[in-house]
Amino acid sequence: MKGQNPAHSNLGNFLGDRTPTFSPDQLAAVALRYNKEYRRESFELPAEMEAMPIFREWASGALSSRIASPFWELVKPKKHQRCLDLGCGVSFLIYPWSEWDAVFYGQDISSVARDLLNSRGSQLNSKLFKGVKLAAAHELNYEELQFDLVIATGFSCYYPLNYWQLVLQEVKKALKPDGFFLFDVINPEAEMAENWAILETYLGAEVFLEPLSDWQKMLKATGAQIAKTVPGELFQMYKVKL
Repeated sequence: MKGQNPAHSNLGNFLGDRTPTFSPDQLAAVALRYNKEYRRESFELPAEMEAMPIFREWASGALSSRIASPFWELVKPKKHQRCLDLGCGVSFLIYPWSEWDAVFYGQDISSVARDLLNSRGSQLNSKLFKGVKLAAAHELNYEELQFDLVIATGFSCYYPLNYWQLVLQEVKKALKPDGFFLFDVINPEAEMAENWAILETYLGAEVFLEPLSDWQKMLKATGAQIAKTVPGELFQMYKVKL
C-alpha cells in the first residue's frame, strides 16, 4: 500500500462545496466490478491487499452476509405490496419474498445479475416476480405513485452525495404518499470502513466515505424525513419518508 486512503470524503453541493460531479464512468466501473464477481472471475490485487483479513473474508464469501442490511427490520414488506429493489443483485433468490407475499420489481446496473434473476425469478415465483430492468438508480421508468416500498442497499457509497439527490427526486415520484424509501450508507467511523473502502477500490469501484452528518444534511435539504435508523457493522440503514 502507498499509505494513502483511496476513499474520499466530500460534502454535498448543498453545502456549497466542490462535490464531485457524477459521471457515467462511475456507473460503468461499478457494473464491471459486480459483473466480474457474479461471473466468478478473478481480480488482480496486490499481495499486500490479499494478505489483509478483510480480503480473505470477502474471498470466502463470509463478508457479504456479515455486512448486508436487513431492510425488513425497518419495514417488512406486506402481502400484495409493490416493492422496487434498486441495485437488487440476486436478492429475489436470497430474501424471503414468497414468505412476505410481496410483489418484487428489480433494477440493477449489472447485466449478469439482471440476466440471472430474469431467467430464474419467474421459475421461483411467477406471481411475485415482475422482472429486473438494467438501469441505474436515478433512471426510474415507472408509473408515478406505483410503489409501497423502494429499497436501495449496499451501493450508496460508490457515488457522491449530489447523485443521491437525483435518486431521491426520482424515488419520490415512484412512491405512494404513504410509502417509504429504505436505504443504507456506510458509517465512516465503523471499524472496518476504511479497509473495506480500500478493498472495494482495488476491486474496481471507488468508495466515498461521507460523514453520517452530511447524509442527514442532504436528506433534510431535499425535504426527506428520517423515520428511523438502524446501525450495522458497516452500513447504517435509514427509513425515510419523501
